[in-house]
Amino acid sequence: MSTAGYAFRDHLTMLRRNLLHARRYPSLTLNLLLTPVILLLLFVYVFGNVMSAGINGGHADRADYVAYLVPGILFLTVAMTSLGTAVSVCTDMTEGIMARFRTMAISRTSVLIGHVIGSVIKTLAALVLVLGIGLAIGFRPNATPVEWIAAVGLMALVSLALVWIAVGMGLVSPNPEGASNIGTPLVMLPFLSSAFVPVDAMPGWFRWFAEYQPFSPFIETLRGLLLGSGIGMKNAVLALAWCVGLTVLGYLWSKAQFNREAKR
Repeated sequence: MSTAGYAFRDHLTMLRRNLLHARRYPSLTLNLLLTPVILLLLFVYVFGNVMSAGINGGHADRADYVAYLVPGILFLTVAMTSLGTAVSVCTDMTEGIMARFRTMAISRTSVLIGHVIGSVIKTLAALVLVLGIGLAIGFRPNATPVEWIAAVGLMALVSLALVWIAVGMGLVSPNPEGASNIGTPLVMLPFLSSAFVPVDAMPGWFRWFAEYQPFSPFIETLRGLLLGSGIGMKNAVLALAWCVGLTVLGYLWSKAQFNREAKR
């Protein structure tokens, strides 16, 4: 077998390891999923009429607000599940399994790649669950097959970008609790975006930040794809730029930190 073949086998082995961990210890993933689901139900059934009246100029329509809310909750789910990646990576670092892997004849990158691909798969599965709950409470997409493919691709790209950032957070954290805390800003960003209310309804001094931070373009692009309302060139370009930039940043940061730890 060639060197590339051995490396590919190592990547698959590490991916399988991470998926087995998720199956045997589902509590972390389920706990992280609980927050988006609770917020979805809370904002629909408790605040739905009030929020929709504010958005629609006084006309309360819970169904309209469900359509507006679900894309934002989907990306909140991506952020929450990425936080679990930081905790998992940090757990591997603190429990010594990373040091053990470094002594074995395996591809060094396979350790991180296994975490990344496994986390993206788990995130997509979590998105299916949250989307299913959204459909059950009245979310009705109006997307063509091409728009559905684009929506899935966007969520996968955002998941990949945030997972790489989360891997870096896990590598620099001293313990799993610290990894959870250091990832809090990542989870807070969806709340400071257009996930729950339009950017235009925000104060002028805050609107610029909310409009150009990563999650607003992500959410607006997904909202346009799922509802068939058009995505706008500005949102599409910003979303793709943030995806590429965060992926490259997270990869370089994670690789540098992982190599630094290996030299100690």
